[in-house]
Amino acid sequence: MRSDRLWKVATGRGITVAVVDTGVDATVSELRGKVLSGRDFYEGLGRGRTDSLDEERHGTNMSLTIAGDAANGGVSGFAPGAMILPLRVGDKHSFGIAQSAAAAIRYAADHGAKVINVSMGGTARPSDRPQWQAAVDYALRKGALIFAGAGNDGSGVAQYPAAIPGVVAVGALGRDGRRAGFSNHGDHLALAAPGVDMPGRCTADKTRYCAFDGTSHATAIASASAALIWSAHPEWTGNQVLRVMLQTAGHEGPVPSRYIGYGSVRPAQVLLEGKGDPGDPDVHPLLPARSQTAPAAPDRASDHAPRPAPHPAPPEPPRGLPLWPALLVVAVLGGGLVIVLLRRHPKEHP
Repeated sequence: MRSDRLWKVATGRGITVAVVDTGVDATVSELRGKVLSGRDFYEGLGRGRTDSLDEERHGTNMSLTIAGDAANGGVSGFAPGAMILPLRVGDKHSFGIAQSAAAAIRYAADHGAKVINVSMGGTARPSDRPQWQAAVDYALRKGALIFAGAGNDGSGVAQYPAAIPGVVAVGALGRDGRRAGFSNHGDHLALAAPGVDMPGRCTADKTRYCAFDGTSHATAIASASAALIWSAHPEWTGNQVLRVMLQTAGHEGPVPSRYIGYGSVRPAQVLLEGKGDPGDPDVHPLLPARSQTAPAAPDRASDHAPRPAPHPAPPEPPRGLPLWPALLVVAVLGGGLVIVLLRRHPKEHP
């Protein structure tokens, strides 16, 4: 990933990443001065608290992975210059519902977030999907990119909002560059990123660091990658940022695959090697062209069709290119519908 060289070109400065999650603890040293005033959509649907309450620590860890600045020997995120917009949609007991998360996505799009990170997911009733789609369509019309975790069941069951057309569904890779066994798969997978042994604040004791597995962290790495590219090319649209991410993703075998989509995120290919053609600024690279000829009306779901996989899935999960060297700088690492955290149990290594 060559993060040390990447940060000489771009750090994510000027890019706001909305973290739709359990809230964000802005008092942790690595995030001080980097967290904007957000909203609580879990209690009051945006009319409640605007503080950074985070009982679960999940949203805090996503923010560290995206924009931590390594203060006091802590975690450095992959886009340490980015700002975080915290939007709380759940707590440790119940991680939100479609209504609150959809409202948070709309709010993020209206309040300057170019990248929306949704490290959450769950199954959805058919009646919930139009609500998800309407929120996603609204954010896309506003020019935002939405990244969401594929899920941690190790199955082909679609998780939402990752399976909503227009959302960039992200799977997790292990240290060997292969799909992590817990990472869900399907035709909607777009990208993959590291998601094993990722550093963060321990759930029980926020002063300690633990290792975590999950597509949640992989999603945060993908969001941070988009922030890096966008900060270096502020004239690009979200469609162009996503297009070069897909073009330069690392993979072996035909893509898109059901396991890693177009491959593992590699922003260094764009920022250091100059690879990738941004292409048409108005065409979303994951949506059928016919669905983009006219914008959907506000507050209505579009008729986007799911992206077909032009190649059959390989007989075994394919390998993405190795990503771990210099991915994160960690000076201190101690070793209706209910939506669930896309987080495997922390190892709680000190």
